[in-house]
Amino acid sequence: MAQHIHESHPDIVKRLKRAEGHLRRVIGMFDDGRSCLDLAQQLHAVEKAISEAKKALIHDHVDHCLDAAANGGSGKSPKNVLAEFKAISRYL
Repeated sequence: MAQHIHESHPDIVKRLKRAEGHLRRVIGMFDDGRSCLDLAQQLHAVEKAISEAKKALIHDHVDHCLDAAANGGSGKSPKNVLAEFKAISRYL
């Protein structure tokens, strides 16, 4: 399988690694017996970080892959481009 790397991927990976570290700290908060409010706040922050990484990935895909495909740069038919857009938009 050919590599599919965008310019934004390293930044998205950095975001996800920060979220991973944050999640590990939250797990430690459970072990420390922190309050449910503190835990919920921190879990919300982790969830938001992952959501933002996903949004950046999807927006980048739309901006680059689908734009190129829609303008004839990929050899995909308009029907296939539309189907791909519908498929990825489910994850927003």
